[in-house]
Amino acid sequence: MTAAGDPMPGVTLHPADACELAEILSFIAEWLTRDPRLAESLADFAGHPAYGIPQLREDLGRFTFLLGGSDGEQWWCPNSP
Repeated sequence: MTAAGDPMPGVTLHPADACELAEILSFIAEWLTRDPRLAESLADFAGHPAYGIPQLREDLGRFTFLLGGSDGEQWWCPNSP
């Protein structure tokens, strides 16, 4: 938001760039599930136990959805992982 409280006007992203960004966010989210050492590292970095790998993966998934890189099914279907 700008100082006046309005969303950032005129911010655009080329579709190809949005696709690349969504791909790297998905890549990082998948990587987070494969290396158990990352949970401890994230806990040290974040400094609070309330924000861990599941929360980070959810944030990455939401950003991927907003960029058009997923269908957002995990937010619309109650039993999705």
